[in-house]
Amino acid sequence: MIARFRFYPLAFSVFLFFSFPLLAQKIDRRALVQRHNVVVTKADSLSSLTVGNGSFAFTVDATGLQSFPIAYQKGIPLGTESVWGWHNFIDTANYKREEALRVYHQYGRDVTYSVQVKEPDHAKKAADWFRQNPHRLQLGNLGFEIFRKDGSHASIDDVKNIHQELNLWTGEIKSHFTIEGLPVDAITYCHNSEDVIAVNVRSPLLLEKRLKIKLLFPYPTGAWSDEGTNYASANKHQSTMLLSHDEGAVLRHQLDTTKYYVGLKWDQGASINEKEPHYFIITPSTKSNNFSFSAKFTAVKDFRSLPDYAETQSSSEEGWKDFWQSGGAIDFSGSTDKRAFEIERRIVLSQYLMKTQEAGSFPPQETGLTYNSWFGKPHLEMTWWHAAHWALWGRVEYTEKLLSWYASVFNNAKVIAQRQGFDGVRWQKMTDNNGDEAPSSVGAMLIWQQPHCIYFAEEVYRHYKDEKTLNKYKDLVFATADFMASFAHYDPLTKRYVLGKGLIPAQERFKSEETFNPTYELVYWKWALNVAQQWRERLRLSRNKKWDDVLNSLSPLPVQEKKYLFAESATDSYTNPEYRTDHPSVLAALGVMPLTGQADKAIMQNTFDWIWKNWTWRDTWGWDFLMTAMTATRLGMPEKAIQSFLMPIQTNTYLINGHNYQDERLRLYMPGNGGILTAIVMMVAGYDGSKELPGIPKDGKWKVKFEGLERMP
Repeated sequence: MIARFRFYPLAFSVFLFFSFPLLAQKIDRRALVQRHNVVVTKADSLSSLTVGNGSFAFTVDATGLQSFPIAYQKGIPLGTESVWGWHNFIDTANYKREEALRVYHQYGRDVTYSVQVKEPDHAKKAADWFRQNPHRLQLGNLGFEIFRKDGSHASIDDVKNIHQELNLWTGEIKSHFTIEGLPVDAITYCHNSEDVIAVNVRSPLLLEKRLKIKLLFPYPTGAWSDEGTNYASANKHQSTMLLSHDEGAVLRHQLDTTKYYVGLKWDQGASINEKEPHYFIITPSTKSNNFSFSAKFTAVKDFRSLPDYAETQSSSEEGWKDFWQSGGAIDFSGSTDKRAFEIERRIVLSQYLMKTQEAGSFPPQETGLTYNSWFGKPHLEMTWWHAAHWALWGRVEYTEKLLSWYASVFNNAKVIAQRQGFDGVRWQKMTDNNGDEAPSSVGAMLIWQQPHCIYFAEEVYRHYKDEKTLNKYKDLVFATADFMASFAHYDPLTKRYVLGKGLIPAQERFKSEETFNPTYELVYWKWALNVAQQWRERLRLSRNKKWDDVLNSLSPLPVQEKKYLFAESATDSYTNPEYRTDHPSVLAALGVMPLTGQADKAIMQNTFDWIWKNWTWRDTWGWDFLMTAMTATRLGMPEKAIQSFLMPIQTNTYLINGHNYQDERLRLYMPGNGGILTAIVMMVAGYDGSKELPGIPKDGKWKVKFEGLERMP
């Protein structure tokens, strides 16, 4: 039976707060991590498990490999993805990016934006082309080929007596099941630094040639999502066996101008053959009931050092041990409140998922390295929710990887700003590894991705506090601030700088042509420009006059009846039901953002109380609950912070494997996992000016230890 999804209901009760000396106790990190090892006992399409190294991930079903991808395609799909794996269809129409541009009247002049086009003409085809291309590739399905006694193929219903465990401490997936009463035991690892999967399998089925290994190469769907199960386009790509021998083989998969390779290494005596186009079978020797193999996916044909099973196992075990023993840790053991264990489970599993799927050198997509959403492309406005936690957990090296990517696509962002008549760099919204801009009618108008680069740079500086960091990232910070200052439009009638019209806030419920001065973006704008000025002062440079002009005259936050409007233009914020949906991002103005002198705590308290009672919570996203918890924490409401963290809403569901389930379209949503790790740091370690544990109730049944965390601003 393939289950759709499950909730983990939690009773809301109270915590016992223990005194601060407990914070100094050493955490048993191995015990902390391993008490949340994932155990799977049935073939559930939403209980897939992943091994990965942050740049490459491999997701498996209950057999420990990708044996039944069709059965799992509408759950957590059995993906094989790498940060380098991208593909373009052949452009037979010679589309130009400028064909996807549309002119908007903004600030008294024409500004071009790359948007989706509704009219069915050449321009629409061009916009659709650049939105679709490039798209991330599913690199292959590597699974067991299992046969019944009568020679027919076993189905997922034949997989019985399942007991599968993910050992979080070592990155090992150990899978046990039976086929017609005969046992199969498999152990799966991913190499810590190479795109290599290694498996050991033990079963009497090997002696009867009833258990083999299959590798299928699917073709990209070119659709919004891609679960890696398109086998219907065999004539559109080529899969070739370049060589084979007793101990391995090399395969090449070519799709249009894209090609990559799979190197295979196995125990002596196995053989490989092509069953049909794009479908290869490895047949182990019948002399043993034990078989090991490894598979390396690579864009470069170089297999001089293809790690075997033992090397991959060692690499995984050492890599995960180093990860868990570095950076921060939070331990809720000893708490008697029923909520404590679930919070700790979400924290530990979110760390594992982030390390397997989002620890590479490029911004991640919403669905990590499991399956494509939005064609596999990253959304830079969401990067804060994916990545703000790294530095706070003492793993600043991952933040620096991301900043290096920003530097690599700097010129692309500069071209966008210049095309639109602004200074500095305008950071892309929907993009790819190369930093190209994908057309998006909403995304092109978002602006809250812009200050993220400054936030990340400031996190790195807060960690090192040295001039080397300032010099390394100053160009990114200053150019980002230059755009922000030039984007703010001076209104001579009101004698103030205004954001918009011509934008969409983080709460994507507003028309760009009508919207100006969204509350969260106003606060983020001022905070980031202030930080940029601080960077100049730290470097003994004079303050930037333009930035100061904007800082001194930026529009005040819009208030109506002692509550913050969602945007100054949205005077019906509290009466229009449509505005009670999507992200309640007005809360981020004092939650994600510190108390900057703009937001007033009393007014935000009124805003929070109204949203808590009136918001359509079922129409929100995973990170919204964490944002709400952060605002509750800064407002001194730790019980509300815990309730926000665990609000029993479908989009706040965290599956047995730790994934944040949203709906049938987005069965996993990594910003929710990143948001957990960011919010809990604020709730436990605190923020500038707070005491420790500001988001933990102090009225009973609570015990907490933490170490290695850095405070939020």
